[in-house]
Amino acid sequence: MNFLIYNVRVLTMNAAFDEWTDGCVVVEGDSIVAVGEKSLSDRYPSHQRIDGDGGILIPGLVNAHTHVGMIPFRSLGDDCPDRLRRLLFPLEAAMTRELVRASARYACCEMLLAGTTTIVDMYFFEGEIAKVVKEAGMRALLGETVIDFPVCDAPAPYGGLDYAARFIPEWLGDELITPMIAPHGTNTNSPEKIMEAWELARRHGVPMTMHVSEMDYEVAHFRGKYALTPIGFLDSLGVLDEYFIAAHCILAEETDLDILARRGCAVAHCIGANTKSAKGVAPVKAMLERGIPVALGTDGPASGNTLDLFTQMDLFAKFHKMANRDRAIFPAREIVALATIGAAKALRLDDKTGSIEIGKKADLTLVETRSANMFPIYDPYATVVYGAKAANVDSVFVNGRPLVRGKRLTCLSLEAARDDLSAVMGDFRLAADRLSAGL
Repeated sequence: MNFLIYNVRVLTMNAAFDEWTDGCVVVEGDSIVAVGEKSLSDRYPSHQRIDGDGGILIPGLVNAHTHVGMIPFRSLGDDCPDRLRRLLFPLEAAMTRELVRASARYACCEMLLAGTTTIVDMYFFEGEIAKVVKEAGMRALLGETVIDFPVCDAPAPYGGLDYAARFIPEWLGDELITPMIAPHGTNTNSPEKIMEAWELARRHGVPMTMHVSEMDYEVAHFRGKYALTPIGFLDSLGVLDEYFIAAHCILAEETDLDILARRGCAVAHCIGANTKSAKGVAPVKAMLERGIPVALGTDGPASGNTLDLFTQMDLFAKFHKMANRDRAIFPAREIVALATIGAAKALRLDDKTGSIEIGKKADLTLVETRSANMFPIYDPYATVVYGAKAANVDSVFVNGRPLVRGKRLTCLSLEAARDDLSAVMGDFRLAADRLSAGL
C-alpha cells in the first residue's frame, strides 16, 4: 500500500527533534520514504491521500512491559496488600490456553486503539499470544515466563525453560515478532535457572527480560542471603548485558545503576503500576544521566489497570516532578521520547521504529486535535503528554498497514473480542470470587 498523510503536525522524534507544522509523511509498502512540508504531497500524485485534519502525527507508541494475558484480572483486589502472592499467583492456576488467547486479542484491541504499535510481553502460553499479536499486526518482543513452581502451561517448576526452547526457534526471523525468554523475577528463579535462561537467550541471540528490584522482600532476601542487591546478584551471575531488559528497578541503588550502565542494560519503567502499588518511584533521572536506556511500560492490566501509554506519560511527568521537587525536570518532549524513540532504543528496535524517518518502518499514530481537550495547542509535546488521551487516537499504522482508522479497528473487533473473552471466563470468575472472599 502506497499512501501519504498530509495536513498534520509531524513530531519526527529523530535526533534533532525535527517538526513539520504543516507536514506530510509518505509511505510505500511498509516503509517511510519521505518526510517534509505539505507540498511534498504534490510529488506523489498516485499515492492514496489521507487528510490528517490538523492532527499530530507521532511514531507508534512502544509499551516496554506488559502481560496481555491478564485482562481477566483487571479490577481484582486492587487495594489488597501483597496481592501478587495472595491473589494473582494462586489465581493464575485457573488460566487456560483459550483464556490467554482471548485475553491477548482483547488487549491488542485496547492497545491499538490507544496508539500502541510495539509491545514487550511476558506471560504463559506465549506461543498463543504470538499468534494473536501477529494476527493483530503489531510489533512485539514476547517471552515465556520461567518460574519456580508449576503453572498453567507447565506442570513442573521451571517448565517455561522447555517451553521457551521450543517457542524461540519457531519465531526467530519473523518480521513482527521477536521471541525472547522471561524469567519471572530474581527471587522466583534459582541462580542456576537464571543462568540457564540467559544461556538459551544468548544461544539464539534474543533478549531476556525479568522483574528486578521491584519488591521490598526481594531486596531483603538478597541482602540477607548474599549481602548483595538483586542487581548486584544478577551481575555476579554474569547475565547482565545489552540484551537484558530489567522491568521496574524501583529500588535500584546508585551502585546498581552503575552496574546497569556498565553492562548496557535497559530498564522498562511502569510508573502507573509502581505508584498504584505504593512501591515507589524509580530513579529514572539518575538512570538517564548514566546513559541507561529507559522505556515506558504499562505493566499488566491487573497492575496498572490500563494498557494506555498516554496515561503513563502524564503520570510519569507528575510523579517524577514531585519526586525530584523540580517542575522543570523532564520537559514534555523528553517524555514523548521515552514512549517512542527512547523505548525503541531500549529494545534495540530503533533501526525499525520509534521515529518518523526515511527508511524506517511506517509505525505511526495520528492523534486528532478536534476534541474539546485538544485546544488550543501551543506546545504539541505538552499536548501529547498532558492533554491527549487514548480516545484522541484517530489512526494507527504498523509496517504501513492501517490497523485503526477513524477511531475504529480495521482488522479486529473490540466487541467480538470482549464477547469471546467473556465467554471463556466462567471458571476463572468462580475462582476469582472464591479467592477474593478470603482476602
